[in-house]
Amino acid sequence: MMKLIFKMTLFASILIICSSKAQTTTDYINFYNTVVPKLKSITPGKTQFYGQNFLSFYNEMLSKNISPVGWIYDSKIKPSTKYYKLTLFFCDMGMLRIARENSFQHPWVTITFADEISSQVESLMTQQHSQWNLTTAQFFSNMKIEKIEFTGVKGYNVEDYSE
Repeated sequence: MMKLIFKMTLFASILIICSSKAQTTTDYINFYNTVVPKLKSITPGKTQFYGQNFLSFYNEMLSKNISPVGWIYDSKIKPSTKYYKLTLFFCDMGMLRIARENSFQHPWVTITFADEISSQVESLMTQQHSQWNLTTAQFFSNMKIEKIEFTGVKGYNVEDYSE
């Protein structure tokens, strides 16, 4: 009798885990299929934001109901301690994990600024734990955009990461 209960419990646990993963994968696909068309609606007119303050591009994203959840900064040329790039992410770490486990694309936008990002970006990232919020948006708001790149927007299961 104990073996039967153990097997039933094990079987139920496996079913829950499997259905949970399937649901999570479905959630990711739904997320991707919701966010990416909104990002793609900005792609054709991205050059209109070149030379403009980041705030104008950010407001365009918000008007399309696109909200970053995370960010990182980077240099134009490696190795360097001069930072010019801001990359915005739209899914949290849990969704990102699902994307990676399933070899799915995950969308992100990289903005290259005309001028170097202030060294204060390092402490901002530490304080905000890479989470996007109003404080972070305000930090970048007056920086002039040189270039915008959309990555991972060709389909969640497409291997081509180009725009």
